[in-house]
Amino acid sequence: MNHISVDESDTELTEHLKDCGVEAVFRLPAWRKGRCANIVIDPTIRLKSFFENKGDVNLARHGSDFTQALRYLDVLGNKHIPEDYLRSSRAQRLALIQGLMDSDGSIDVDGKRCEFSNINRKLVDGMSEILESLGYKVSIYDRPSRTKAYPNGNVYTCQPGWRVSWTAYVEEPMFRLTRKVARMRSSSEGRPTQAKRRRIEAIEPVASVPVRCIEVSSPSHLYLCGKGWIPTHNTECGNNWLGYVVHHTPGPMMYVLPTLDMAKRTSKQRIAPMIEEMPILRERVKDPRSRDSGNTQMVKEFPNGVLIITGANSATGLRSMPARFLFLDEVDAYDDDVDGEGSPINLAIKRTATFSRNRKILMVSTPNIAGASKIEAAYEASDQRQYHVPCTQCSHLQSIEWQQIRFEDNNPDTACFECISCGHRMQEHDKPKLLAKGQWISMNPEADGKVRGYHLSSLYSPNGWYSWANAVEDFLAAKNDPILLKDWTNTVLGQTWQETGETVDYELLYQRREHYPADVPWHAEVLTCGVDVQDDRIEYEVVGWGAGEESWSVDYIRLYGDLSRPDIWNILVDRLRKPYRRQDGVLMNLAQVCMDSGGHYTDEVYAFSRKQGADWLIPIKGASQAGKPIATFPKTRNKKGIYLTLVGTDTAKELIYQRYRILEPGAGYCHWPVKDCFDEDYFKQATAEEKVRKYKKGVAYFEWDAKKKRNEALDCRVYALTAVRILQQHRGLDLERLAEQRPEPEVKIDQADMSSEAISTRPRRLSRSTYLNG
Repeated sequence: MNHISVDESDTELTEHLKDCGVEAVFRLPAWRKGRCANIVIDPTIRLKSFFENKGDVNLARHGSDFTQALRYLDVLGNKHIPEDYLRSSRAQRLALIQGLMDSDGSIDVDGKRCEFSNINRKLVDGMSEILESLGYKVSIYDRPSRTKAYPNGNVYTCQPGWRVSWTAYVEEPMFRLTRKVARMRSSSEGRPTQAKRRRIEAIEPVASVPVRCIEVSSPSHLYLCGKGWIPTHNTECGNNWLGYVVHHTPGPMMYVLPTLDMAKRTSKQRIAPMIEEMPILRERVKDPRSRDSGNTQMVKEFPNGVLIITGANSATGLRSMPARFLFLDEVDAYDDDVDGEGSPINLAIKRTATFSRNRKILMVSTPNIAGASKIEAAYEASDQRQYHVPCTQCSHLQSIEWQQIRFEDNNPDTACFECISCGHRMQEHDKPKLLAKGQWISMNPEADGKVRGYHLSSLYSPNGWYSWANAVEDFLAAKNDPILLKDWTNTVLGQTWQETGETVDYELLYQRREHYPADVPWHAEVLTCGVDVQDDRIEYEVVGWGAGEESWSVDYIRLYGDLSRPDIWNILVDRLRKPYRRQDGVLMNLAQVCMDSGGHYTDEVYAFSRKQGADWLIPIKGASQAGKPIATFPKTRNKKGIYLTLVGTDTAKELIYQRYRILEPGAGYCHWPVKDCFDEDYFKQATAEEKVRKYKKGVAYFEWDAKKKRNEALDCRVYALTAVRILQQHRGLDLERLAEQRPEPEVKIDQADMSSEAISTRPRRLSRSTYLNG
């Protein structure tokens, strides 16, 4: 059953839930204390006696629609605010705030400050984002963990949490509960202009050229948009076009997303609400609950037309019907080949051949890697339009480029836009004038005009959205981390990421070796192990992990022998069960082991996993496919009794090489000790592979190639990374929280000064962490 504990006076909550179509029962349970009451949502058979007493036996049933809805939104056991809710209408966002505040919110006694408290940081960040989108000034305060001792000797420690605090007034209530709304004060008793970040000073109409040009009467057939201009919402632009087609120019239309799952989600969370909330569309697209309505999740019929929603990973869906209008969303996430039938983009475009004279195609995407980006290739073949704005001093037309954004002393508040002609510096408050007088200019006039391409970065975001100061702040945070810098380049600048240095010089990593004060340095919270199985030997690496996945290589072992005999496996067991002493004296065992099972000794690896513990030693199998998650852990054991985990080796190697290039200790940085096992040969193997561009049927793709060099050390590092990802995603490991709970060392332990006798006789410090004990 789904229970909500409430105050005994909050009976109105039941009515609110029923108004939303959720079955709920308010009751005063026998176990209650004080004013505590209970609301049961979607009551099950276990409340049969309750309903029998009320005369409503038919209400008792199995299952919970409410739980299924939570599971569909991926919030069951994963508390967060889904992105679609963060981008919903103002009324919907306010209603979500009110619901959260009714359950976990409060207001102080004088009605001045509202507060929302929770131990889930994702939920707190989502709450803050919604409040800021409504214009409120928000403050977030940390609530440290506290320990309380009771007279009976029990000691309890509460988890750390956060408080979101802001000022609000009863004119826009933050609650739906009457008793809480009654405590809010009126704006006449406060300073409402100080409670919000911005006010509307004026509204000026601005021509929407990119949207207008998708009209059917336009001679252009193909439109391209780079999704770097996040605030303009390319997907929403395309959805508006869908609505225009249904209303004004009905005809067959196809909407293609990267996967069928994404297509189903988009249909339910975006297309269906758009149809429901717009009377003009609701009249044309029948209610899906009516018989023979022609309105299903993937098909929307309307007079003289139909909308087919499908995924780029389904060749059958792409061949379903001819289409006059085609919307291709997030094309850089499409597979290069679908079901062996070729490019999904080409398959979809072929569906428009019947309407070659009056077809319209809209293609949008976030750009990815240069040379392999599909939207980049299409944009290069277009007329390449960029939005040019006039300088407020000399009127010279120019695009807003990152190279012209100036700031001083790494201070984002000094960000400004410098004219490329006269050097005049324009401030953020000049942006409305720049955008109002700008114009689209083709940078490829030799194009035939049939394909229009538009590029607009986040630097053009209107005032109050994403500012130049925000761009500088994000750049400063990302510039030293190749992973963050790639994301910043793709999403803020709307540009492809140019892969530089597809390999790493092993000598630079070898020279970075350092002397550890103990087997395991202080900041390592957990140890994992990656095991590579060869025909005549077994190699493995032990890696310690800290906050931000900062890593410390601890040991690298090679064991030679006949893998078809038990001797070498017995030796391996003894080695893997060996504890390592951390700088604070704690003995750490391997928390997770991942072992290669893709060679000639698959059955032996499976048997070894079952014998040592299928939860502890995970057989893995590499899957060389771009974009595949590092660890795809199964829900249950397979027929062999093991958790065979697929490893996205391309994704893992991409991440590892990016971390090799991080030069300052911190999140993602890699440490190696000065030990014989970490010799030059190890670093040659750890950097053996190169990312090279290849072509298949004329389509560019990237592949990691060792060029016949030994790469066992790199494989071991990939498997150790997979192990820590399994711990984080499926075992509840939180490296940041573990780091926060353990204080900095007061005295540095010099391992060289510790005699072997002192180490062996030192009492072992026990840790309650299951990650340390394996």
